Amino acid sequence: MKARNRFLYMLVALAISTLFFASFSSAATLTVKTKDGIGSYLTDDKGMALYLFKKDAPNKSVCGPANGCLDKWPVFLADSVDPNAGIDSAAVGTITRDDGLKQTTFKGQPLYYFFKDKDGDDVYGQGVNNVWYVVAP
Repeated sequence: MKARNRFLYMLVALAISTLFFASFSSAATLTVKTKDGIGSYLTDDKGMALYLFKKDAPNKSVCGPANGCLDKWPVFLADSVDPNAGIDSAAVGTITRDDGLKQTTFKGQPLYYFFKDKDGDDVYGQGVNNVWYVVAP
């Protein structure tokens, strides 16, 4: 009985975390912003910076919920590309991650937000651990 209750608890926790992470990946528009010291970089339609993870493989994310990575680096999902932003729409794709979430890619690199960025001027994820960087268009 205890094993069954533990299993049900884990199942509920997994469902709740999936819904929590899915809320971060609501569809948005991919666009471009420029900032002194950084240059041009990809953002969502609210101006929030988007990042790549150097340890990812092309069209494959290694940042997952099991290692706590998605707590700090939620996935980004775009449903469109700003036609005025100068983004090569052929370079934009979507993958389905191993955890079932959909994620936008740019030139094969999965795109993420950073949890410390709170508004459109923040780029606190730039250079974190020498593996997280804003994405140049």
